[in-house]
Amino acid sequence: MSGISYVRGDATVPSVGGVKVIAHVCNDIGGWGKGFVLALSRRWPEPEAAYRAWHRDRAANDFGLGAVQLVRVERYVWVANMIGQRGTRTGSKGVPVRYEAIGTALGRLADEAAALGASVHMPRIGCGLAGGTWTRVEPLVTGRLVERGIAVTVYDHREGPG
Repeated sequence: MSGISYVRGDATVPSVGGVKVIAHVCNDIGGWGKGFVLALSRRWPEPEAAYRAWHRDRAANDFGLGAVQLVRVERYVWVANMIGQRGTRTGSKGVPVRYEAIGTALGRLADEAAALGASVHMPRIGCGLAGGTWTRVEPLVTGRLVERGIAVTVYDHREGPG
């Protein structure tokens, strides 16, 4: 079984056939407007609308750290809104990323991807605005998805650091 495939490109445009899930990390306070979500919103309005409704109705649903919401955006493309960060700012309690929540969400995503027969595509989740490190996230992706036989591609968008 191979590990994660790394490519340079845009995670919102997976270049493989079959059913695809584009996974990304969201915060737990209903904020959408910076980072990778902007690229998603440029392509499809559904993920943002679904996330905002999920947050708005959170008293009556599973919205919270570790939860996953799958949103169909094309016939063979889904977006996974995964709640993996507490708030949006780095402060006295550290960075917003919550590795345990990302691990839980990836486990739930694995079940959904397996049921759909889908491959999973993502940027380096939790490592942008959430403030996480890929050395902490990568083993979660490997353990929850790759070891279950789910093909995972990670996209690096920009050239060089920055």
